[in-house]
Amino acid sequence: MTKTSKVDLVGVGLNATDTVIPLSSNPSPGSKVEFRQKTILPGGQVATTVIACQKWGLQTRYVGKLGDDSAAQLHRDEFARAGVETHLFTAPSCPSQESLILVDRDGERTVLTRRDEALTLHPEDLEREWIVSAGALHVDGYDTAAATLAAQWARSAGVPVIADLDELYPGVEQLIENIDYLIVSRDFPSRLTGESSLESALHAMHARYGCRLSAATLGPEGVLAFDGKEFHYAAAYCVPVVDTTGAGDIFHAGFIFGLLQGWPLSRQLDFACAAAALNCTAVGARGGIGTKEEVLALIEKSPRRPAAHAVQDTHPVTR
Repeated sequence: MTKTSKVDLVGVGLNATDTVIPLSSNPSPGSKVEFRQKTILPGGQVATTVIACQKWGLQTRYVGKLGDDSAAQLHRDEFARAGVETHLFTAPSCPSQESLILVDRDGERTVLTRRDEALTLHPEDLEREWIVSAGALHVDGYDTAAATLAAQWARSAGVPVIADLDELYPGVEQLIENIDYLIVSRDFPSRLTGESSLESALHAMHARYGCRLSAATLGPEGVLAFDGKEFHYAAAYCVPVVDTTGAGDIFHAGFIFGLLQGWPLSRQLDFACAAAALNCTAVGARGGIGTKEEVLALIEKSPRRPAAHAVQDTHPVTR
């Protein structure tokens, strides 16, 4: 059997084919709206994160499932072009996951998504060596059982696990118990814990599940993170926003890149915020992935948005 190569990052999770449609505003009920263009691009949470990390010089591996349509070839070609090692499964007679993304004049997107159950990645699809031979594991939790097994394997091998979660999938709590860096969408902490304030919810997630870091991305308001001792807040950067699609995926990529460089948390969050902002300056989930140098230049030159999150005095903010 061929020995599995060592990589910096392995991603287990979603890919999607995005049809991006710019509109002057989101349609109102009963309206008829004309659109002038559409762009078909590869996307998906974990797939996009992996592509960004590969572009920044990390060696990466992606594990996921595609349909047997032309969109599947789009993804295969993109992974090959970027140099990502892939383990791709095919669901026969099934379309790949598709997202229709409506982008308004401010760059804010509304996502309509379709995914056949045949695209589910199952635990038996995975091989342990794909996971434990990596420097870090990234999951999105959509195929929760497979993500949980991968996270358990990673934990047992001392491989740090990062998660990008936005929904309370069945079984998600078992997955979270095996996550080191839990970076979720704005509303997820309160929905998971029942705590009304974001600070309390992040604190409760950290205490309940034993992760090293619990954090919530806040879009144009930046990110708030809790490391078990104190809160860390990083404001978003000011950029001309074209399309916010993929901003969270690229934020996770920036965080993972900084983590694997051994940077302090404040620098990880700054790099992640800057990478996400830069991606918003172009169309598509991966349209504005900058080089490392471009991300660092944005940190040096671009102003931040006003701090939008107040933290209680008992948990001081560090920048």
